[in-house]
Amino acid sequence: MAHPLNHSSNPSPAALRWAADSVGAGALIRAVSPLAGATSSVLHSIEVNYQGRIVKTVLRQFVDAAWLTLEPDLARHEAASLNAAASANVPMPTLIAYDEKGDECGAPSTLVTLLPGAVDLKPADFDRWLHAMAAALVRIHTVEAVDFPWQYFPYNDIAQLQVPGWSAFPEHWAKAIEIVQGPRPLARECFIHRDYHPNNVLWQGSQVSGIIDWVNACRGAPGIDVGWCRQNLAGLYGVKAADRFLEAYSAEAASDFEYHPFWDLITLIELLPGPPGIYPGWPAFGINHLNEELVRARVDDYLRGLIEKF
Repeated sequence: MAHPLNHSSNPSPAALRWAADSVGAGALIRAVSPLAGATSSVLHSIEVNYQGRIVKTVLRQFVDAAWLTLEPDLARHEAASLNAAASANVPMPTLIAYDEKGDECGAPSTLVTLLPGAVDLKPADFDRWLHAMAAALVRIHTVEAVDFPWQYFPYNDIAQLQVPGWSAFPEHWAKAIEIVQGPRPLARECFIHRDYHPNNVLWQGSQVSGIIDWVNACRGAPGIDVGWCRQNLAGLYGVKAADRFLEAYSAEAASDFEYHPFWDLITLIELLPGPPGIYPGWPAFGINHLNEELVRARVDDYLRGLIEKF
């Protein structure tokens, strides 16, 4: 699992100048503060005074060298994703500017509008919370992606997967690896978020106020987003929560979605070699009761249920 990055220092003066100038000529920085929960980039909220009004923005700087080595176009990718997703009818940041190679900011960066709301991992009405997340995801999947240049790929090398030693059910993992190394089922391709999970959804009361973190968006099967969210929910709350999200998404999507457990498996194997741990974004937003043993047991339980579907 990734670990939270150091937010102890503000962006460089050059990055702040770029952010202000991107808002508009003569804009001045009013306030800068770190944003919690980031695991692979550094996020800062920047308030800019421009023509007598306060413009609230988020500066994202990609400083993970390993990630940039694999995907050097991260800033351009996120910018393109935000523009492509704008027709999805979901609340999302508006792109202000991006610095593809870090020539202006010292690191590849994006600047977007700050959305209202906050991550909510302890919802008062759990089923309503699940259905609202599912409904927003269905709207994202209405976006066509025929010409979008980024295509889904698993982060793990499928051909090199090995049965983990930490699991109580190695035979289930062996079966899962066999399945994902085989042919993929036919599925409609569309625009997918690729990192859709509760930490990337903002709320005001019971309403979704924003979907954030679009850098991984790409063309792919809707089941990839559903499966990614389900495995996060399984670790956070248990298998029943993951299953209830699938029911909610299926109800919202109706005939536009045909469930296949393959997509759950291909997202679950991203946890290998493991063992799965506690995602740093969970305690950052108040989930402090989990331990690695519980998360491993939930992942195993989730896997066992998926294997039974084949």
